[in-house]
Amino acid sequence: MKRSALLTQAKRLSVLSLGASAILSLAGCDTLNDWLAPDRVNYKTAETAPNLTVPSDLSTADISQRYAAPPAINTLGGTAQRTPTPAGNLTLGVPNTQDLLGMHVESDGDRRWLVVDGRTPDQVWPQLAEFWTENGFTLKTDSPQTGIMATDWAENHANIPNDWFRNSIGKLLDFAYSSGTRDMFRTQVDRAQDGSTDISVTHSAMEEVLTGQDKTSSRWETRPRNPALEVTILQKIMQKFGLTEDQSKQLIAQARPAVAKVAVDPSGGSTLDLAEPFDRTWLRVGLALDRTNFTVDDRDRDKGIYYVHYLDSMADLKKDGLFGKFFSSNTPKPTRQFLVNVKPKADSLTQVGVVDANGQPDTSSDALRIMSLLHAQLN
Repeated sequence: MKRSALLTQAKRLSVLSLGASAILSLAGCDTLNDWLAPDRVNYKTAETAPNLTVPSDLSTADISQRYAAPPAINTLGGTAQRTPTPAGNLTLGVPNTQDLLGMHVESDGDRRWLVVDGRTPDQVWPQLAEFWTENGFTLKTDSPQTGIMATDWAENHANIPNDWFRNSIGKLLDFAYSSGTRDMFRTQVDRAQDGSTDISVTHSAMEEVLTGQDKTSSRWETRPRNPALEVTILQKIMQKFGLTEDQSKQLIAQARPAVAKVAVDPSGGSTLDLAEPFDRTWLRVGLALDRTNFTVDDRDRDKGIYYVHYLDSMADLKKDGLFGKFFSSNTPKPTRQFLVNVKPKADSLTQVGVVDANGQPDTSSDALRIMSLLHAQLN
């Protein structure tokens, strides 16, 4: 049955190929988006529609101030007013003596995150959402309440040769020519005790690999996250917030280390103690979870709980493979949810552990595995 469907689709593509010359006359050329150069990243696929014009037999409507939308109000979700820096920028952050540009970067190993001074998550959220959508991404999760913004799986079109096939048939059947790679980005936005906002970006990647002797089937495999790509995205976010390219590179180069010693509970490794305040541990645990095979479904900062489950990275892609558009896939089985608890023990000491629905320590093998993964990531 699968073989028959493949042959049918091959015939359809053959018919399209015969009409390539006609299609080429209409298709035109795509221009790769170099906005994220030099990393050659191009996820932007949407095209701008032509301006609307009023037909000659109709009169132009009266466009006056009574029809103008009211100005955005910050308390209702509008973007915060930008402030000038000593360098002459208008930045979304609030400049101070420590951060003349209104923001800085902190680091933990190969992980980086942006700290925007004097702004709440609500005030930076609209600009972050614009950043992703302006660059061709679809937001799968857009939740200011939880501080999580995640894109859907996106194809990096910079990996696709810009040849006649891509410029013609690819315009009509985009799945007919794929780069075979998909990328997803997760943005975590947190408030800090000093009134600033922490912004981190986590990259996930998958690659489609042909299998079988005749290469007629495929499977998706996980690719390692790209820390350099995460840094590039942070640089572009800084530029969205008002910095120049050179200024964003400077802040990356001057990233401030934020590493705390991790102490394991000697009773069996069911908890971790970090010698730092709650807000810093809360951020680092969220980053660590993003870099394991567990995904955050929800989180409650007031309770100090991350709600996580085991992530099957391929589940969303199985239905979107090289031949996945022709065949349906099985519904992925639900997995158990775990509660990762972050709670302060003192001003500069925070404990991390997995708890059950009653708030009691979870000492199951799966819970201990989560703690082991967190310990490795936090160190």
